[in-house]
Amino acid sequence: MTPLDLGALGKLGFGGAGIGNLYRAIPDGEALATVLAAWDGGIRYFDTAPHYGLGLSEQRLGAVLRDKPRDEFLISTKVGRLLEPSSGGGQDPEGFDVPATTRRVWDFTEAGIRRSIEDSLERLGLNHVDIAYLHDPDVHDLHAGISQALPVLEKLRSEGVVRAIGVGINSAEAALECVEAADLDLVMLAGRFTLLEQPSVPLLERCVERRTGVVSVGAFNSGLLARPEVPEDAHYNYDRAPKALVERARHLAAVCRDFGVELPTAALQFPLRHPAVVNVTVGASAPGQIATNAARMEEPIPDELWDVLEAAGRD
Repeated sequence: MTPLDLGALGKLGFGGAGIGNLYRAIPDGEALATVLAAWDGGIRYFDTAPHYGLGLSEQRLGAVLRDKPRDEFLISTKVGRLLEPSSGGGQDPEGFDVPATTRRVWDFTEAGIRRSIEDSLERLGLNHVDIAYLHDPDVHDLHAGISQALPVLEKLRSEGVVRAIGVGINSAEAALECVEAADLDLVMLAGRFTLLEQPSVPLLERCVERRTGVVSVGAFNSGLLARPEVPEDAHYNYDRAPKALVERARHLAAVCRDFGVELPTAALQFPLRHPAVVNVTVGASAPGQIATNAARMEEPIPDELWDVLEAAGRD
């Protein structure tokens, strides 16, 4: 299997949490139409995970992509959580509106990681995934992730099971530890380098030195930067945004407005201004969201606005 050309990811990727019924159930038809809209809009990088809807995201994504030429798209999934049968009933307790017919079990062992990829391929209906990320080692056990799971991923890449490896992570500090410990192709960083906040700059600078690409997710900070006008009940890190952050986001929106640019447009393009960032991946649960994000990614933004926003970030 040939090594991955990071440039093939493109500027905009499709994040699969939404089609896994994150927060709300969406019909199969709407989910599949959303993936098709991404394809028709020129997106060729698709990310998913067993965690997303207890496998539903992988099933829906595969239902569309398995009919597309395999050499024309890139797909990533994640390892670290296995799905095991559950008799508990009810709905998934981790934010996805799906029946809890399976449960997540952390497993960073080689056997568990190999099985995770095999299970994902079965749900996707594909013969390989291009990228495998270790999912949330900072949430479960960072030490085990570094000492146990990342060497397994390096081994799988050397065997040609996957073309590239990385971590999908929320903490910039934990991500930096992973980058120092392993030969990673990618870091999928959730937030932490957005128009609102940039605590991950040391990580990004090290990624440039190590030639590790960064896929930016969470560019809208869980919705806080997703609308031109910031509402009082906006979310940040999947919870109600503190008032101080709402006011800061409103200030950024006003600065953007002075230059004829909407806040979400600047938020979407901002991560790509750093040379470490190779792609911005955004979730979607409706076809119209795809078209909007694709248009925002291509909208011209005057350099003067970036200068003012960077000055505001230093205040």
